[in-house]
Amino acid sequence: MDLKVVCVLSATLIIALSTLAEGNAPPTKCQCKMLPKERKNCGYPGISAAECKKMGCCFNSSNPNVPWCFTPKQKKVKKVCPSDPYARINCGHPGITAKECTKKGCCFRARPAGVPWCFYHRVTEE
Repeated sequence: MDLKVVCVLSATLIIALSTLAEGNAPPTKCQCKMLPKERKNCGYPGISAAECKKMGCCFNSSNPNVPWCFTPKQKKVKKVCPSDPYARINCGHPGITAKECTKKGCCFRARPAGVPWCFYHRVTEE
């Protein structure tokens, strides 16, 4: 079952990343908030705001001396252990120790009974 979970998670990640590569996910305001000198060109001369955003880039024409269409900041993500014990996805085997589990890069909580004690992190955006 662990291999199936990894395959499903991998497929989901690939689909999500391909969606971003196609420019379907516009950047957030936070990703576009940066100093003008930090901007890296993401478009071509004369690009419209709509075309720039369609490519997944940020657009701000308030400063004429820097790129108006620019690469957004990377999204910040963090790994968290799910708080709902019934949402856990098994990462270990029966009898796995906390040390073995954390060595695999997983979460470990030896309670409650009837749910995985060694389980995968959930990735969330900050």
